[in-house]
Amino acid sequence: MKNVVLASLLAMAGVATVVQPCFAQDASAPAAGQAAGQIQMSPEEYKAYNDADTAATPAAQAAAWEAYLKAYPNSAVKKDALAKLMFAYYKANDPAKTLDAADRLLQADPKQLQALYLEAFLRRSAADALTDPAAKTAALDKAAGYAQTGLGVGKPAAMDDATFKSATATFQGAIADDDISKKDYTDAITAFKTELGGVTPDATQAPGAVLQDVFYLANAYQQSTPPDYLNCAWYATRAAAFAGQYVSAIQPTATYCYKKYHGSTDGYEKLQALVKTSLTPPVDLGTTITAAPKPIDYVKQTIASTPDLAKLAPGDKEFVYQYGNVPDPKTGTVDPATGQIDPKTQKTYADEVFDSVKGKSVSFGDALVISATADAVQVAFSDDSVQSKTADFTFNMKEPLKVVPKAGDKIKLQGTYASYTSSPVMVTMSDSSVVPAKPPAKAPAHRRTTSH
Repeated sequence: MKNVVLASLLAMAGVATVVQPCFAQDASAPAAGQAAGQIQMSPEEYKAYNDADTAATPAAQAAAWEAYLKAYPNSAVKKDALAKLMFAYYKANDPAKTLDAADRLLQADPKQLQALYLEAFLRRSAADALTDPAAKTAALDKAAGYAQTGLGVGKPAAMDDATFKSATATFQGAIADDDISKKDYTDAITAFKTELGGVTPDATQAPGAVLQDVFYLANAYQQSTPPDYLNCAWYATRAAAFAGQYVSAIQPTATYCYKKYHGSTDGYEKLQALVKTSLTPPVDLGTTITAAPKPIDYVKQTIASTPDLAKLAPGDKEFVYQYGNVPDPKTGTVDPATGQIDPKTQKTYADEVFDSVKGKSVSFGDALVISATADAVQVAFSDDSVQSKTADFTFNMKEPLKVVPKAGDKIKLQGTYASYTSSPVMVTMSDSSVVPAKPPAKAPAHRRTTSH
């Protein structure tokens, strides 16, 4: 299943908590007069700086900072001005110019954390909106590159731990999204879980970028090899629980993974209640939400509960042929030298069922012809095979057919069980023939009676 891009969940909520505080300034903000801490400014530069810093709107601030940087390209507080320009563009909701300002700031200070944060966050947001896979991967690669650099930057002295954790979580999310685009689900799961371990609980309880990553983590579990449907069900259900109006885009994945793991939707409300109390699944989730029996479990149950295996329905026989190709420990002879059952003498469950009919001649009515030649006819007989129009029996003719049936015909066949294969399921019959259809019975003649 493909990742669902929930554009509405990618709103830039929470970015200001990382970007706005703690700009990497070269000096403290200018005091009244001509100084910026220990930095001397001319009255003209001070006025331009102060006018930009106190402009009434983000758009006005951005324009004033651009004018300041143009007039004073070598200002001692250039990095501070670029950081404030970047945030002004962000507040004005102009991602392109925000990134341009971030690029310029990183040229001056390659390890400026807030600039790296916005590069990773905004580039990832833009990449998620792309539909061309190659373009999307290239864009996510760029976002992940900034994220990797950001993870290598230490916490700025003036930044509190919670804000730094939020920035680190965003970097991990960008890296995880890039991993998913490359189908590296193992690394994506690690990065998403690291991200979610660094956010506050309320960040995953409302629509937003973090809640979307909870859903993306579910997708990564679903697409892993083999799929981890239990963890997929947990995280997708958690995302759905707090998605509000976007629940319809998430719930199908949650229900699908639960059903694939549990075998049905019975008891799903128990999982829905559990996810509301914790972001991460409890260690005993696998016993609280039980897994559906595996095919081999059904095979063993069928064998144990059927006294005469020859009387199994065709569909049941085929299920055993397909999934019972493992040794039955109750069969075989004991090796005198070891006192143990010789595995070479053990039969598979599938062999046990086939041996119950091998060599027997039987007839099959209403077999659906899939393909036919004069020497062999392939038909679908079990309900599943008829539904999928896939042959499950091959009848090798005892004598060439004079009239070859057409695909789609329903015919009656007679033959002797000769062999079978498990994958794909195919039962081969020998000494076969087509049983001619009986002519319709004639209506009895009615004699005309005469009255005297």
